[in-house]
Amino acid sequence: MNEPSSIHPSKFTEVDRLIHEPARLAIMALLYVVDSADFTFLMNQTGLSWGNLSTHMTRLEEAGYIEVEKSFKGRRPNTSLRLTENGRKAFQVYRQHMQQMLDELPE
Repeated sequence: MNEPSSIHPSKFTEVDRLIHEPARLAIMALLYVVDSADFTFLMNQTGLSWGNLSTHMTRLEEAGYIEVEKSFKGRRPNTSLRLTENGRKAFQVYRQHMQQMLDELPE
């Protein structure tokens, strides 16, 4: 029989809940690997509806994790998103924290 896991339950409460939500995690992960992305690209990649993506985008922007720039391409509005430095750091901490928790699980 395997020994009990050494993961203390408090480690789970230390996870950044804002990033941990699946839709926001997908947005953050996509933005982590690109300089910036437009709203349509993120909508297509995540499968989120316009309203859902907009809501999650607002939460991340309010937290200071993403920067939103609205402009026009010709006559069409264009919304571009990118991770802020704080957002990049928060995502790196989240990744490290999750990896550490998963590495501590027994085989």
